[in-house]
Amino acid sequence: MKVGFLGTGLMGLPMAQRLLAANIELVAYNRTPEKLAPLKSAGVAIATRPDEVLAACECIVLMLTDASAIRDVLLSSTAQQHLAGRTIIQMGTITPTHSKEIQQQVTAAGGDYLEAPVLGSIPEAQTGKLIVMVGSSPAQFQRWLSLLQNFGSEPLHIGDVGSAAAVKLALNQLIASLTSAFALSLSLIERQGIDVEIFMQILRQSALYAPTFDKKLQRMLDRNYDNPNFPTKHLLKDTNFFISEARSQGLNVNHLEGVRQILEIAIDRGLADTDYSALYEAIAPSDNS
Repeated sequence: MKVGFLGTGLMGLPMAQRLLAANIELVAYNRTPEKLAPLKSAGVAIATRPDEVLAACECIVLMLTDASAIRDVLLSSTAQQHLAGRTIIQMGTITPTHSKEIQQQVTAAGGDYLEAPVLGSIPEAQTGKLIVMVGSSPAQFQRWLSLLQNFGSEPLHIGDVGSAAAVKLALNQLIASLTSAFALSLSLIERQGIDVEIFMQILRQSALYAPTFDKKLQRMLDRNYDNPNFPTKHLLKDTNFFISEARSQGLNVNHLEGVRQILEIAIDRGLADTDYSALYEAIAPSDNS
């Protein structure tokens, strides 16, 4: 079976390479052709247009930024002509509402659609240790399980389309909220001149601790946000998605509005493409302004 891969950015590239390592024949496309260079050098067939991928492949994996990008490459009038008989596996982070809308459009064109967003970053993508959450029918899940196991050994069937997208947003909301909360506490400790390790020792022994705190601690202390696995701009995107979806469910998102503002300040400081721990700069600016 030949598999198409649309979207070879920070996460898409190592995920496509996992399929290549499993001797799965690939056809790849990216809107920025330069990002395809590692796959091209490995002998992967490179398409110049999305419809070429759809025409050539039974199954197409999407790892694109948002629903707008998906519509651009998948649902153009040219691309839709090739959707009949194709299975689309959407693996990026989008809202449940958008996922259901795209499912309807793919199905109307004669195709099949399921969602399989992932939790983890580049190291997990490279080693096949992502947590794969699947929104699909039980039959779809069983059919594509072996393919999805290339990304994570134990994909989880959450429910129908939309359910996995909701779980993914809920998890990414925790990334934003936990990181900003930790950054605020850490900045107070620093400004008060308290030994950070004493604070961390207490925190690690408490029910308040989350492993992500230690993962981001040194970046914040060093104010070094280079070589991101997950950029600030993507966390802002996902935070906006969560706010939109949560509001549609009548949920109070006041605290997350504050987190969004913090992320926006970090981006205004030129940190859009750095690691999302750069939100520390918005909470505790180095110039103390």
